[in-house]
Amino acid sequence: MDLLQTYKDQNDEDIGELEDQTQNPISTTSSPEASPPRLLPAKSAAPKVDDTMLALTVAQAHQAHSRPIDPVQHVVAFNPTYDQLWAPIVGPAHPYAKDGIAQGMRNHKLGFVEDASIESFVFDEQYNTFHKYGYAADPSASAGNNYVGDLDALQKNDAITVYNIPQHEQKKRKIEKKETEKEEGNDQEENVDKIELQNPSTDTWLMKNRKSPWAGKKEGLQSELTEEQKKYAEEYAKKKGEERERGGEKGEILPDKSTFHGKEERDYQGRSWIAPPKDAKANNDHCYIPKRLVHTWSGHTKGVSAIRFFPKHGHLLLSAGMDTKVKIWDVFNSGKCMRTYMGHSKAVRDIWFCNDGTKFLTAGYDKNIKYWDTETGQVISTFSTGKIPYVVRLNPDDDKQNILLAGMSDKKIVQWDMNTGQITQEYDQHLGAVNTITFVDNNRRFVTSSDDKSLRVWEFGIPVVIKYISEPHMHSMPSISLHPSTNYLAAQSLDNQILIYSTRERFQLNKKKRFAGHIAAGYACQVNFSPDGRFVMSGDGEGKCWFWDWKTCRVFRTLKCHEGVCIGCEWHPLEQSKVATCGWDGLIKYWD
Repeated sequence: MDLLQTYKDQNDEDIGELEDQTQNPISTTSSPEASPPRLLPAKSAAPKVDDTMLALTVAQAHQAHSRPIDPVQHVVAFNPTYDQLWAPIVGPAHPYAKDGIAQGMRNHKLGFVEDASIESFVFDEQYNTFHKYGYAADPSASAGNNYVGDLDALQKNDAITVYNIPQHEQKKRKIEKKETEKEEGNDQEENVDKIELQNPSTDTWLMKNRKSPWAGKKEGLQSELTEEQKKYAEEYAKKKGEERERGGEKGEILPDKSTFHGKEERDYQGRSWIAPPKDAKANNDHCYIPKRLVHTWSGHTKGVSAIRFFPKHGHLLLSAGMDTKVKIWDVFNSGKCMRTYMGHSKAVRDIWFCNDGTKFLTAGYDKNIKYWDTETGQVISTFSTGKIPYVVRLNPDDDKQNILLAGMSDKKIVQWDMNTGQITQEYDQHLGAVNTITFVDNNRRFVTSSDDKSLRVWEFGIPVVIKYISEPHMHSMPSISLHPSTNYLAAQSLDNQILIYSTRERFQLNKKKRFAGHIAAGYACQVNFSPDGRFVMSGDGEGKCWFWDWKTCRVFRTLKCHEGVCIGCEWHPLEQSKVATCGWDGLIKYWD
């Protein structure tokens, strides 16, 4: 304990000396016994910096962060706060706006209008209420009990609006309206002549005695027509009958013309220009697929819808154009257009040669079927039912070349005897426009296809269907061709495939043979066979001509023939490797 007490006394003395030195430093330094003080200057290794500019920059930044954003400013060099973004625009007026509002801020013809948190229905209700009653709810009030306008009317009407009138009030107003109308009617009756009230033929009597909405109409027996009215009715009926005969029965009438483009119609031996060359004959029965373009015929100003080779020889090519013209072209010699036949007023849909090629049929959208002389270009006869013919065919038998069959747009197949000009039969079973007619079974029967997606087989001369083919998976078949063996039919189906049907008794679909790969949906692209039956060919919607092998059903070759749709293709009857194609580009091309 003594040691601890001694240690405490020494500490107290040291603390007292330090306090004295702190309070009176001079006295300590003046003592001779004290050590001299060490006064060293403070040093820093950092360079001297003028912080005046730094202070100004900080002040400007602080000022920029605090002031609102200028709406004309395109670049913001800092992240503005929410308050700055939504601060009202202050400052001088915009130099290009009369009312000081920039064009980008304007959303109304009077300037900038802020969106109010009020629905359009509520606004219309209060707007119409104010204009009718003189009061409306105050939109600026937080509670919905404050109103502006005529407060007396508000109390009188019990604060109703135009959209929530009570039911008893509506009923009351209807009664008042009826009474008002009744009073007005009584006032008018006093001014009306009593004679009119007693005359049932007057409108005044009808309005007075009406009992139902239909009682206001004048009733009474129709009086007899006057002589003038009878005369007018007879003239009108006669005029309508003439129009029906001229436009409906005969179609549009156009003068028939024909122009010969060759050097002479007969040669030095007196042979006609349509006579086939004597040396034209088939070299062999084996057909080949064409590879290259040989010739192009360009004479139609619009698309070509169909082409047909001259029967058996193929030295001439007949074409039907959408420019209303039919042209015949030389194939063997000059390759030029020999004659143009002009008799239709609208596009020509189909053409067909008779067996010897001296005459041919044309069917046009002007509702006419014309029978032409190939050599002279004269129209032998014209047929029409007032409907558009889609396909025309002659009976292939040599003793029935005067029998014309036409598939019409009114779902009928019409049969004419061209010698008499009379309709001898009508086959009326289809449910859509008839597209094709194909003779089978030694020309005793014929098959027709239609827009109703069905095939029907008919006995020639008997208007009763002997076979009806229609399946849910079937599509419309706008083109059908007979195989050279006459045992099969190739039908162009609009689901981009060619189907094969047997022509024997049952007319069954051959499921093992199906030709596909082309795009023909939407187009009546013609399908055809090579003369030896080894190849199937068809045009498509992309301007190509496709060739398939009959046995394997594989694509053999594809030729890019036309710009647009390749609508027709015909194999030359004698030259085994030559094919003619036509398209909607107005060209006819010859391939070898």
